[in-house]
Amino acid sequence: MVKIAIIPGNGCGDIERCNWYAWANAQFNKIENVECLLRPMPDPDVARESEWIPFMQDVLKCDKSTIIIGHSSGSQAAMRYAETHNVLGIVLVSACVTDLGIENERASGYYDRPWEWDKIKNNSTFIEQFGSEDDPFLPWSEQMEVAKQLNSKLHHYKEKGHFMTSTFPELITFVKIHLK
Repeated sequence: MVKIAIIPGNGCGDIERCNWYAWANAQFNKIENVECLLRPMPDPDVARESEWIPFMQDVLKCDKSTIIIGHSSGSQAAMRYAETHNVLGIVLVSACVTDLGIENERASGYYDRPWEWDKIKNNSTFIEQFGSEDDPFLPWSEQMEVAKQLNSKLHHYKEKGHFMTSTFPELITFVKIHLK
């Protein structure tokens, strides 16, 4: 059994109605031998690492049979989690490396120390990344830095913004490759 955990971006209090999360959860749960988890995260507005990482470990029970799909702040959580935990893989959607000078992002705690890129790579059997040049929140250079440091398979788009749509078929297609 493969577990998929969808970790949202900050600001998603009603996770079932936010972006593509519920749609993707339903699509993944149709696949045999897959359990997809989509749960309201503690501290949804700031997405503090001190609350999200323990939640991923203790409640979602992310482990070596788990694919973590992180969107925006959820990507940072996925990367930090993979620094210290073995996971099947991580899928990063709209990932960045700095707090971009935004106080709320700084308060999350993800950016207060260097990223441990080698540990992330060593603790993940694969790393997929989705990024768009027209993301209104993240400069393309930030997304490219993640791809460079992790040697991730980058799915490069020009007109997907911050991936805040109600469906995300490309995500399902590429994650299914890793379920075989």
